[in-house]
Amino acid sequence: MSSTTSNPVMLYTEQTPNPESLKFVTNKMLYRGTADFRERPLAEEWSPLATALFDFPYVKGVYICNNFVTITKELNYKWEDLMMKLKEYIKGYVEEDKEILKEGFAEAMAEKEKEEGVGYEYTGDEAELVIKIKDLIDTYVKPAVEVDGGNIEFKSFKDGIVTVILQGSCSGCPSSTVTLKSGIEGMLRRMVPEVKEVVSEMG
Repeated sequence: MSSTTSNPVMLYTEQTPNPESLKFVTNKMLYRGTADFRERPLAEEWSPLATALFDFPYVKGVYICNNFVTITKELNYKWEDLMMKLKEYIKGYVEEDKEILKEGFAEAMAEKEKEEGVGYEYTGDEAELVIKIKDLIDTYVKPAVEVDGGNIEFKSFKDGIVTVILQGSCSGCPSSTVTLKSGIEGMLRRMVPEVKEVVSEMG
């Protein structure tokens, strides 16, 4: 045991636009990047924290990004019954400095993206458009979505259609369709006239 006293872990919750998702925010960096776990097997492979959270019968999804964890619950439970238990559990876990994510996760996900064709090579004018679209999403959309405990990733651009992947609280959120259509699609169509439509896939 080390005798150094570490800073106490502070933890508070924030509502997200998705009634089934709640954001648990800490004062510690948990993971620089985004890690989205919809199913237990992926969690078991990469994230001891997400695996432990899946042990709770009401946890349906775990999304870890920067200093917060967004938990999506099963429909037939109420947050007021679960919130304190989850808060205490995450706080204790972080305080004990247990492993959040295993080394190599980002690289493995990048590899998987490559295999699934997310980053397939664009050429010429299309490549320039894709760079512009990705840049707009990263600059304007991601920060706003992150505040709500979610994430959005560019997937592909083909025949004027931009496909994005929704993660964290954005996945399955009733208002994400509105955000997607009125906000993101509107902005991209204004800034990149070649874009006709934005569609989403769940991460």
